[in-house]
Parts: sequence; C-alpha cells; structure tokens
Amino acid sequence: MARVAEVINLRHVYPGGVEALKNINLVLEQGTKVAIIGQNGSGKTTLAKHFNGLLKPTSGKVFVSGTDTSTKSTGELSRLVGYVFQNPNHQLFSKTVKEEIEFGLKNIGLKGEALRERLIETLDFFGLRPLAFKQPLSFSSGVRKLVALASVYAMRPPILILDEPTTGQDYPGKVKIGQMIQKMADSGHTIVVITHDMNFVCSFLERVVVMAQGEIVQDGTPREIFSDYEVMDKAHIEPPQIFTLAKKLAADGLELNALTPREMAEALVNRGLTQNG
Repeated sequence: MARVAEVINLRHVYPGGVEALKNINLVLEQGTKVAIIGQNGSGKTTLAKHFNGLLKPTSGKVFVSGTDTSTKSTGELSRLVGYVFQNPNHQLFSKTVKEEIEFGLKNIGLKGEALRERLIETLDFFGLRPLAFKQPLSFSSGVRKLVALASVYAMRPPILILDEPTTGQDYPGKVKIGQMIQKMADSGHTIVVITHDMNFVCSFLERVVVMAQGEIVQDGTPREIFSDYEVMDKAHIEPPQIFTLAKKLAADGLELNALTPREMAEALVNRGLTQNG
C-alpha cells in the first residue's frame, strides 16, 4: 500500500517544558482505518495535530503526501488532512447543511458546476440530501457529527482524523459512523480515529496504535493489542467487555476467541452446531 503519511523521530515540547511526544515513528498507509488509543495525556491528540499543522515538531519530521508539514500552514495542509472535532458544535456554523458543505469547497477553489457536483456527491454519500436545506445545529448529536464529517470529507483530503467520534452516540449512531468510516476507507481515504471506545475499535477499525506517556508502546491489529495484557496495563486501558468475557470462558475450557458481539454470537452458534452435529 502507498504511504500517505510518515512520522520520523517526532518530539514535541510544549511551552513550559512539558515533553508531550518522545521519538515517535509511524507510517500511515492509504485506505487503512487506524485507531490511536491511550489514557488522557498519553499524546494522542498532540500527535494528531502534527498531521494538519496545528502543532509543529520540536524536532523530527512529519510528512503528509510527501509534504513536510513544518513548511506549510494549517490552511494549506487542510487540503491533505481533514480534522473532525469531538464536539460538532465547534465546527458547524452555517445556516444550512448545503452551505456548511459548500464553505470548504469554495475555499479550495471549486465553483459553478464542479462545486454543485461535489456537493451532490457528498450529500448522497452521507445520505444527507433530504436535510440539505435544514439548520445543522437543529439535529441530534449523531446527525450533527455526520454533517461535520461530510463538510470535511467534501474536500477529499487523503487523510481524515476523527476525534472521539462516538462520544454521546447511541448504538445505531455508532454503527452509522462506523459504516461511513468503512465507506470512506473503501474510497481510498486513510481514517485516523482518536478514541476511548474500545468496542468501536474492535468492530470498525483494523489497526491500533497504543500510546502512553508520549510514546507509542505498541502497534498492531485489535486482536494482537487486546491480547497483550502487559501493553494494556502500561497504557491503563481495559479491553472490550466481550474480549474479556471470551478470555474468562477460555480459562474454563470454552474457547471462543471472540472480539466483538457478532464474533461471540457466531462462535456460540458454530459451537452449538458442532456439538449437535
């Protein structure tokens, strides 16, 4: 897979001397779905803000699509990296969904028929066309997050960063966001999700970067990460409940190897069929 971003020996020190990132090395590949997890203060958001230029390296390098981010402004990098904030109210300001999406498109120079086509494509991609002329802040939290995501995705940045996308969402809302993440990844975008929601990680993301005290302590698949109790303990993270239950059942001789509710259900059904067969 093609590389869309690379972090090399990144270190960041905030004013006052707080070292937030220490020797970070990371590669992001096109079309992948990556979770960055860790307790508060582990460096997740600080790392993410280096991709779109909100923060610059104290030392080391960050490249996005071959561009050294230290040489570009946040505005220039917004074409390469889209950032969706945890609270959509901090991002939405237009009178209608249509205007919200058009704002970013106009900023990147689209106009006329090209702007109209991109607007319609984006509305249809997110299923928002029926809401195009409604006020975004009048919607539920889940729909507001979709509008915020759509307004960023409309500019088609190679990388999209979602900061705690499932906060305040019910289960259908989380599923909808997960489905849109998959759809965007299928379209070739790299999705980076900063989250504390381990169940969401297991259900919708394929790679997990674990951070603790400003360092990357492990990088792997959800199953590899949550099976490593030493890493979980170091990062002060609890694995998903289903995974913990599956491990306890395995200790009692019932090997299910489940990471998500769907996997648990399928494993129980298959076990029942095997025993009955």
